[in-house]
Amino acid sequence: MSWTKRTALVGIAAIGLAAADALTAVALAQDQKCTTMRKINIGVAVAPPNVVHTAPYTAKALGLFEKRCVDANIVQFEGGQSAAANAAAAQGSAIISVSDVAVGRGAKVQQIWGLAPIMPQVYMVAPDIKTPADLKGKRLSATGGGVGGFNWRMGREMLIKGGLKVEDANFISAATAGRLPGLIQGQIDGVALHPEDEYLALKQKPTLHVLARLGDVLPDYLFNAYGASTAWIERDRALLRDTVAAMVEANRMHYEGTEKAKVLKAVMEATQKPQDAVEFAIKSLTERCNWSVNTGFDKKRMEWHTQYSVEIGDIEKDKRPTPEQVSNFALAEEAVKLAGGRKTYGKCTL
Repeated sequence: MSWTKRTALVGIAAIGLAAADALTAVALAQDQKCTTMRKINIGVAVAPPNVVHTAPYTAKALGLFEKRCVDANIVQFEGGQSAAANAAAAQGSAIISVSDVAVGRGAKVQQIWGLAPIMPQVYMVAPDIKTPADLKGKRLSATGGGVGGFNWRMGREMLIKGGLKVEDANFISAATAGRLPGLIQGQIDGVALHPEDEYLALKQKPTLHVLARLGDVLPDYLFNAYGASTAWIERDRALLRDTVAAMVEANRMHYEGTEKAKVLKAVMEATQKPQDAVEFAIKSLTERCNWSVNTGFDKKRMEWHTQYSVEIGDIEKDKRPTPEQVSNFALAEEAVKLAGGRKTYGKCTL
């Protein structure tokens, strides 16, 4: 075969491949067009949300739900383990934070994605409290669900670190929005604060100080994981997978710094916090790997977590669930694959 003919055939083949690629691209574009927008309620554990909770707001603002044909309605709850939040999860009316405790107590729910596997909060206290033992007789926050809620659980943990019992302190219930002003005004002596509120607390009252970083105190504690009723998972796995995939992409944007101005605007509007506090929080959350970049799940960490829940009396020993009963690892992996596969950002791998 002559060089001229060979060149012509190669050229024809290249044109054919290009045409095939073009047709594939058109087909993919057509597949991504939404004939029906699928509705879903996404619960947020705090009203207004903290920066760590804002993946659904970022995903919505940047069109990440829309591109997956998901019409997301964000609903705020007064505590991730509040009665209303637990009911929403069990009834299948919203995806919301789900704990191993709920599963161990018989709720027909399962975690589908670890939004924030590592706790981002500090336990901030009044000036006269130097050690956990100094919490005796003090007023500690029980915002966000009261007894059994996150702040109550963390207050209890700090008391244990000081060799104290729950009865040794006074727990004060209030709206989550009252955490920061309550501490600054001296109405409470100790509270778990998110990074943006840590920043604002020290800015407004420098005599306050951090007693402990909760992610260091309980490094294997799974802070926040979205969950859904098991019936919903069986009924519409694709919707849940696509919803999670959009939020995985949103979390990663914080690490990558893509669309930084849009992300910052969405987070500020959602949290109602000033720019300097939000920027401080995003920096803290990414440096400490508080936000997940993949599924947010790890079986060894979940083994520790369920054992911890048994040891502190939140789950009966003979009702301790397995990691697979608590977390739907397969569904979370499907969502990550849809979001482009597993990624690592520095030391952040979960």
